[in-house]
Amino acid sequence: MQDLKRTLWYLKKVPLLADLGPEGLARLAERVEQREIRRREVVYMNGDPGEHLYFVNGGRVKVSKVTRDGKSLTLYYCGPSEVFGEACLLDGGPRTEMAEAVENAMLTQIERGDFERLLGGHASLGASMTKIMVARRRELETKVEALVFRDVTSKLAELLLKLAAEYGVDDARGTLVALKITHQELANLIGSTRETVSLTLSQFKRKKYICTEGRKVIVADTEGLRALF
Repeated sequence: MQDLKRTLWYLKKVPLLADLGPEGLARLAERVEQREIRRREVVYMNGDPGEHLYFVNGGRVKVSKVTRDGKSLTLYYCGPSEVFGEACLLDGGPRTEMAEAVENAMLTQIERGDFERLLGGHASLGASMTKIMVARRRELETKVEALVFRDVTSKLAELLLKLAAEYGVDDARGTLVALKITHQELANLIGSTRETVSLTLSQFKRKKYICTEGRKVIVADTEGLRALF
């Protein structure tokens, strides 16, 4: 019973599910499964059956495209109360991307069929789900456009400002990006290499656009970075 209460507590925190109401959430809590996953643990791989959707209860998950020779392009990150794995709703086909934890995480897993039945009974849920899928499609199109038409300096400057907007904390030196992220992860987000990102970050530091604190970045000159794209 305690586990069911815990599951219900997590589901209530997911904005997507707000319109289900107390009874709908209680019924859903009986149909889902919670999973604890460790940092770098894979949730699913390219080619795996698309059988479930996932809500992040805590931690962070990375969804990415990975080629056979190991090259990776990060599509997006998911944090608490966000959903991923929703592409299986389109055709129920195998996964075309990989999802893995970038830090210890708690997930709520729901079978595709159960979620489709929810969609059939709640028009507002279907509309909200559609908005999420459209937003991710637009984000992907923007990423493809950037990969084709923009240089690393421009893409990295924009990414740092985006991270500062999402995870920024006021600091005497500027805006501290309160997120530990490696140069390789930055490279995966913009379709570059670790070496090129490291070199570009060094250039940003010399020009005093940023400074660093361990693996964290402080954006010191917002306008300077914005002028690069």
